[in-house]
Amino acid sequence: MIVKDVLSEELLTLAEVKEMLTEIMEERKERDLEVGYEFRKALNHAELFAKTGGEKARELVNKLLELEKMSPVIAVRIADLLPQSRDELRSIYTKEKYTLSNEELDQILEYVAEAMA
Repeated sequence: MIVKDVLSEELLTLAEVKEMLTEIMEERKERDLEVGYEFRKALNHAELFAKTGGEKARELVNKLLELEKMSPVIAVRIADLLPQSRDELRSIYTKEKYTLSNEELDQILEYVAEAMA
């Protein structure tokens, strides 16, 4: 498949991707269409590693984006990984030009805990 132009681009969490792929799979099954190898592998990966539902993941991303030192890419990464400690959270920020205070880290971990509940 040759792609000529990208019409739009949106960052999605793995949980949202899982839900989208599941819907497409069900739709294809209803219409008796074949599901390709790559599609099945992508769906399997999403099912294996998505730790929460798409709606909860998007809510977490939206809450995280309200914080001062939060980029959309980092917010999606946090929603995908759901770090449980300050060290895990710091590892997500290793390539950033700034560091977070303990209070900021605790706030993010609090949002993650709420999303997992």
